[in-house]
Amino acid sequence: MPGLGVKAVVIGGGYATGRELAEFFLSNGPWGGLYAILFASLLFSAICALTFVLARRFQTFDYKSFFKRLLGPAWRLFEFAYLLFVVLILAVYGAAAGAIGNAVFGAPEWAGTVALMAGIAAVVAFGNKAVERLFRDVSYYLYGVYALFIVLALWKFGDRVPGGFEAFPQSSGWALSGLTYFGYNIVGAVVILPVLRHLTSDRDAVIAGVISGPLTMLPALLFFVPMVAFYPDVQSATLPSDYLLGRIGIPAFHLLFQAMIFSALLESGTSSVHAINERIDHAWKARRGHALSHRARLAIALVLLVGCMFVASRFGLVALIANGYRALAYILLAVYVVPLLTIGVWQLRRREATSSSSSSVGESE
Repeated sequence: MPGLGVKAVVIGGGYATGRELAEFFLSNGPWGGLYAILFASLLFSAICALTFVLARRFQTFDYKSFFKRLLGPAWRLFEFAYLLFVVLILAVYGAAAGAIGNAVFGAPEWAGTVALMAGIAAVVAFGNKAVERLFRDVSYYLYGVYALFIVLALWKFGDRVPGGFEAFPQSSGWALSGLTYFGYNIVGAVVILPVLRHLTSDRDAVIAGVISGPLTMLPALLFFVPMVAFYPDVQSATLPSDYLLGRIGIPAFHLLFQAMIFSALLESGTSSVHAINERIDHAWKARRGHALSHRARLAIALVLLVGCMFVASRFGLVALIANGYRALAYILLAVYVVPLLTIGVWQLRRREATSSSSSSVGESE
């Protein structure tokens, strides 16, 4: 479940439309993009595993308590970064949903944006169980459609893929691209902290973290390979997914795939909004002694979504991804990844040392 949760956060903003793959991976050429995907997968596995172990050890299953433990009084730095993330990511989802509705049905872009907003609000209103059910059910659909996509793409134009790799052997800049992509998406590891309450041991936490990398990046790899067949033309498409689907030439599958993308946007947007609801719920319980109502969760979601969707209509999908994601990556690396690898590791070692000392004293007595 944690790995599927991280995938749920990443896929909508990370690669559901293919725009992010074009921006951060294919921009380095076919081989460079492949190396960047593998590098990002390793980074996800390592940082997710460390995050999950730290959260389980200290029983911090929402981002506020986690960062209070990690950063102390400076924990609000992450909350500021996370709010930027949510505004940007939901704006991207809204712009993507509008672009999909326009490309598939010829609908005005606001229609797809409003449909996504309504779906997210409906799910988050019912709390953890509804969100976890969405993660599970959409994951089956998503991986099934992606598997069918790769089969059809390779059947229709798979013979062009080797030529794409052979024609563009250059691969400079892939490490920075992989790090940048990982940097703005790794926030998924703390967004899904409520799901970690199911873990029963450090071994569970490590395994869940390690498999998060492959679970998150496998659909990206399956999407990336067919894109190579039409490199470099596909890189300039607003919706590379629609570009490839047009060349597959099966209208029914075109609709099925775009519905899958919409579902991916729905689960990613839901996970981000749900994390904010959980943060507010913890504070509400501490002050009032009872949980947020379904109506309150719905109201918070709607206020957040309306503001973010306005940003989507103002800037558009391509500009949001090209400019906003890079800045966000550097902020999250500074306030999350670097402290985790330094302060977080030190806290774990200190706890282990304290536990060992306590055990030694108990045995001597």
